[in-house]
Amino acid sequence: MGLLLSYQDLFGVSMIIPLLSHHVKALGASPTVAGIVGSTYGVLQFFSSTVVGSWSDVVGRRYSLLTCLLLSGLGYGLLGMSTSIALFVLARIPVGLFKHSLSICRALLSDLVSESERPLVMGHFNAASSVGFILGPVVGGYLTEHEGGFYTSSFACAAIFLINAGLVWMLPWSEALVDRNGTNHSNNSSESCHDNHCRKSVPNGTHVKNKQPVLSADYKVCSRASGWDFHGWRGLSLLQPAWRQVSSVGSKIHMVASSDMWDVFLVRLLMAIAIMLYYSNFSLALEERFALKPKVTGYLISYSSTLGALAGFLVGPVTQLYKNNMPALLLHSTVLTCSLIFLYAAAPSVWQVLLTSTFFAISTTIGRTCITDLELQKGGVQASGTLIGAGQSVTAVGRVLAPLLSGLAQEFSPCGPPSLGVVLALAAVGLLLNRIPRWDRRRVAGTAKL
Repeated sequence: MGLLLSYQDLFGVSMIIPLLSHHVKALGASPTVAGIVGSTYGVLQFFSSTVVGSWSDVVGRRYSLLTCLLLSGLGYGLLGMSTSIALFVLARIPVGLFKHSLSICRALLSDLVSESERPLVMGHFNAASSVGFILGPVVGGYLTEHEGGFYTSSFACAAIFLINAGLVWMLPWSEALVDRNGTNHSNNSSESCHDNHCRKSVPNGTHVKNKQPVLSADYKVCSRASGWDFHGWRGLSLLQPAWRQVSSVGSKIHMVASSDMWDVFLVRLLMAIAIMLYYSNFSLALEERFALKPKVTGYLISYSSTLGALAGFLVGPVTQLYKNNMPALLLHSTVLTCSLIFLYAAAPSVWQVLLTSTFFAISTTIGRTCITDLELQKGGVQASGTLIGAGQSVTAVGRVLAPLLSGLAQEFSPCGPPSLGVVLALAAVGLLLNRIPRWDRRRVAGTAKL
């Protein structure tokens, strides 16, 4: 179900994204106002990603996923009725606050699979999402050629989100919920109950030392196959006072903020900005450097996106080749990405650009899966929603900074943005070289204690 939701989610969104700037300008917005309006989504995502991810840890994946899908559908429906700039901005607010369905799906998958299987499943999930992102713009572009095409695309996107919400509501549901609190994430046992038969489950492959499950100070979840057994909850639940939920969300965010994971999030930020700088002026740079027509550039981008989707199926075999050594795989994929950005910036011909685009799509797909898996390894699956949400907030910061840095770098050269991306990627490589030995020592020490 997660793969179907991810495909339909990005299929619907990608129908709209290429049309937003044209529509807001058609409403009479100046370029400056259009830029400010366009940044609204990224700013809201920055503040809401961690909060909504943590909330999904508190109330469960199904309810939070339903809420996000329904409110996102509302936002895209309002977008289909936007005949003024004010209504356009209003429509972007619920989408910016609650368009976290993919993050919650990732957290759900991390709950349901073992640590060794997680990269393979996440790779397939990213591949399904990428396929949706490839096909969506084609359909959106076709609809736009007809009168009222933007509004038709918006309503179609809203309908897709409502269909996804219906699937989440109707299909059989089983959440592998774990004890998501506690100071030591990797050593807490959890209790999951299905059809009144309780069993122990152990996150991250650790061993349970006591026969009785450890009750969290926050809550313990007992989930039936339907996923709606509220009365079985022994602490926080959906039906409890809102202030208790807010308190729990705040404690989880504080737990992640005070953890020693700044290095992982900093690597994510540096590489996110570097990759965005690579794409920031891609069409314009190819036109200025090689007199390439926008149509040919579009084919090149579609080719790269297709390879990125196919690369999702390579993640599992590659991680097995590395024996699930995610820090080493992340380092090598980061070095490869940095090298490819450099080769693109210095490319003497369009054929070298084609070559770099081929391997760039593969390296970034693997790197994206690695950094997410490493966040879950270091933070613990018990707070997977909070961790994935925090990662999305970091990426949102990159979305805000990348256009500013790209604009400044283009003042010097069309190759300025990717050249700056090389510098940031090198900084990420240096940080990884410094931190990976410490991560290995901690892992060995933790294994010795067990």
